[in-house]
Amino acid sequence: MSKIPRIVLLIETSRGFGRDLLYGIAKYSRLHGPWSFYREPGGLNRVSPKLSDWEPNGIIMRDSAKIKPLMSLGLPTILALHKQNSGNSHPYPRIITDSEAIGTMAAEHFLDRGFENFAFCGFDRMKWSQIRRKSFQKTVKDAGFTVHVYQQPKSPAKRSWINEQRILSEWLSNLPKPVALMACNDDRARHAMEACRQANISIPDDVAILGVDNDELVCELADVPLSSIALSTRKAGYKASELLDKLIKGKEKMRGQKIPVRPTHIVTRQSTDILAIDDPAVSTAVKFIRENAKKALQVGDVANAASISRRVLEKRFRKLLNRSVFEEIRRVRTRHCIKLLLETNMSISEIADALDFRGVAHISRYFRKEAGMSLTDYRKKYAS
Repeated sequence: MSKIPRIVLLIETSRGFGRDLLYGIAKYSRLHGPWSFYREPGGLNRVSPKLSDWEPNGIIMRDSAKIKPLMSLGLPTILALHKQNSGNSHPYPRIITDSEAIGTMAAEHFLDRGFENFAFCGFDRMKWSQIRRKSFQKTVKDAGFTVHVYQQPKSPAKRSWINEQRILSEWLSNLPKPVALMACNDDRARHAMEACRQANISIPDDVAILGVDNDELVCELADVPLSSIALSTRKAGYKASELLDKLIKGKEKMRGQKIPVRPTHIVTRQSTDILAIDDPAVSTAVKFIRENAKKALQVGDVANAASISRRVLEKRFRKLLNRSVFEEIRRVRTRHCIKLLLETNMSISEIADALDFRGVAHISRYFRKEAGMSLTDYRKKYAS
């Protein structure tokens, strides 16, 4: 009987990101194991001094004060970096979040809703937050707008939440309204929500707030349910386990492999459930398209719903949203298709029926044209 691999997991459970990594690892163990796990639920920095006595075979860990002692064990190790400041000088494979793509997706989400005022709230000293901010700014700038950026107080005393909440509330109060606010993650979005509440600012009517990680506990327990960017974290946990298995068996060597965590889609909740479009006809048209995304809509259907001629609607659509009504229909239906691909176990045939397509061939052509890949490939790439 072969020996069951012993794996050290130093991954926090206090955040959705860590929990999703663990789900992915558990799935791999269930399908290809079993593995035996050593895990510290109390935090990243609590590690038994006698861990070497347990004779582990591999490690998957987040940033920790114990990172060097653990590396000294000479075991196959995969790092799920949070601070992302360790450079490329070591051979350890790393789980890396695509923060640039996250910033771009957030900006496009708000631009699609017709916003002209934008803001960003992050953690100034965190590299991943800086990358998300810069990408968000670039996409907004390319669309012809600017971003108001919140800067944290430099004084440690003022950065305590009791003091910073007042400073953040004042900053939010002075922003032009309505404004689309990207927070660097769900925790920071919750801070912004608390500051809005203190300043009597309405969410989403005055400030629409979008987080990152789609931590369901944080998002659903917020005063206003929080919209958030979902990530392929569970997939990354599975892929990290797959690589670690090969490293343990000597089928691969550690050479700085990168395991990406990509943004998959936006889970829209009440915090961004608003259209910042001044034209009533266009606003009605966009709302009609989103409420009827499961139907095979025609442009004429949308024009009738907006009580306006097709020609005039197309002209106003181009002016305000820089796309046609037809393009908006395809874009919204494709996003609804992505939601079903990633959040359900529905077959392609079932998704086609649910979205009123004329069979699998029709939805396959439609989706490939919009997403650039097949439905099956998209699910394999991004689903848990």
